[in-house]
Amino acid sequence: MTRVLFLTRYPVEGASSRYRVLQYVPHLERLGVQAEVQSFMDAPMYRLSLRPGRTPTKIAATVMATLRRLWILRNWQLYDGLYLQRELLPFGGPVVERWLKRRGVVLLFDYDDALFIKKPSRYNWIATALRSGDKTRALFRLVDCVVAGNSWLRDAATAAGAQRAVTLEVAEDTGRIPMHAPHTNDRPVTIGWLGSPSTVKYLRIIEPVLQDIARRYPQVRWEIMGGNDFRMDGVEWQLSDWSLEGELAALGRFDIGLMPLPPEDWARGKSGGKARTYMAAGVVPVVSAIGYNLELIRHDETGFLCETPEDWERHLTRAIEDATLRQRVALAARADVEHRFDPARIAAQMARVLREVIDDARKR
Repeated sequence: MTRVLFLTRYPVEGASSRYRVLQYVPHLERLGVQAEVQSFMDAPMYRLSLRPGRTPTKIAATVMATLRRLWILRNWQLYDGLYLQRELLPFGGPVVERWLKRRGVVLLFDYDDALFIKKPSRYNWIATALRSGDKTRALFRLVDCVVAGNSWLRDAATAAGAQRAVTLEVAEDTGRIPMHAPHTNDRPVTIGWLGSPSTVKYLRIIEPVLQDIARRYPQVRWEIMGGNDFRMDGVEWQLSDWSLEGELAALGRFDIGLMPLPPEDWARGKSGGKARTYMAAGVVPVVSAIGYNLELIRHDETGFLCETPEDWERHLTRAIEDATLRQRVALAARADVEHRFDPARIAAQMARVLREVIDDARKR
């Protein structure tokens, strides 16, 4: 039995930890990997992190989270390897990681965003000040293996000096997500966006298009889950807070799912989570033609890829007007996710990577 301590950033409410680690744990156990998980944030701290202000409370929560993390690391000798979902601590240099490495601990570093590009926090100037792309690049060189959410991130780690880097795509559990009811225009079409407050701003990229669509199709319903208090003139967004249970209900209401991204390297590092979730639910994804989206979606078969405002206008118009088209894309998208992104299949790939990295480290 291979014993691995998974050190995640977030609890189950945080998408990156849920998708990159937590969904694989039951499958890993069946594959002979004893997986123990410790999250840096607990659920109250995660909810706190998504809200503006309350800086003293956030500092106190971070101190307590740091103590919990250091406490579990006192037993590092009990594990064959440590799997870091992002860095061990969200501040400072990789001091703890270096200390562990000098003692022969096998370290794997998992990331599915371009963490080497510093992005400001919308809610906490302290978090922004503590972020460092240099730390991520230092971890690439330090650990035994970098596990990347897509090939662009893998190649970036290799270029920065990683001794070993692999791609592990993100799974999507269609057993968790009910298939959308048959698409029809007998009721108002809902255009939706699902995500977090930090990325809802990218809807501004296509704001003129959405405003025009709302004017031309006043019967269309608009919904955002997870965008806090986002507003857009001329588009009557229905807003709701994100929750794991609420996400499934929202996906059942959405007919078309949006994923606009800016034309920059940070977007190239995204691993397609939003679009893949739409696909799994039978919601038609209309997304920016950038980065991993180009690998994830087959244009006009499992979704629509947009480069220009005219693309967004054209494909949203087609999807709104043609329920038969939506149904065809929805069925193909769901089948594609079931085939390519089954959690058991990707957990088996993870288990193989863990064993290979640990075995190679023991031989050195």
